[in-house]
Amino acid sequence: MTRIENHPILGKLGSKKAVTFTFDNQAIRGFENEPIAAALLANGIRTLRNHEETAKPRGIYCNIGHCFECRVTVNGIQGKRACLTPIKEGMVVQSGKQLASPVRDWSANHV
Repeated sequence: MTRIENHPILGKLGSKKAVTFTFDNQAIRGFENEPIAAALLANGIRTLRNHEETAKPRGIYCNIGHCFECRVTVNGIQGKRACLTPIKEGMVVQSGKQLASPVRDWSANHV
């Protein structure tokens, strides 16, 4: 895990409670109440989902909740923004996957 241990404004990291959660069935360590995206980035994970149609990797973009690029599934609830959702012990996080595109298949039959 790569972290800034002593930040000039936020202070020392050592006083925060370490927690474990899973991301795509992989155990990840982070600090309680830090955003999921921050913990994943600190653990070297940059791809949070794949685009629903193209399957291109997507990750943190704005990091303030505006762009929705960091959508993940948290404890079975889809569409949670990883940049705004705080980590809790035992949380289960799943990345977004490519979806079937029935609209594209439908339009191909009406050329």
